[in-house]
Amino acid sequence: MSAILFVRIKSDTAFEELEPRMYERLPRFREVPGLIQKIYGRSPSTGDVCGIYFFESQAALAAYRESELAKTIPTAYDATDVRPEMFETLVSLYPDRGPIAG
Repeated sequence: MSAILFVRIKSDTAFEELEPRMYERLPRFREVPGLIQKIYGRSPSTGDVCGIYFFESQAALAAYRESELAKTIPTAYDATDVRPEMFETLVSLYPDRGPIAG
């Protein structure tokens, strides 16, 4: 079963400083085994940033969570709070579209 990881990050660092860090880290995420897609987001009301990850399996998500890359999230974004949430993928509105098509 595929899996979703949602990570919300609070930071006192200005978004203009955080955004280039996202782009700098992209190549490393392309090398994560079992990672189908990662989407970065930002809340316009709070300024919090997030990462939404789609993994091919729960095992791939678990392996990523133990990786050095995952452990660098707080320092990479000067986080004052990091809230990861894991989900199993259940139903897709459009099963032939998106990161978990099939």
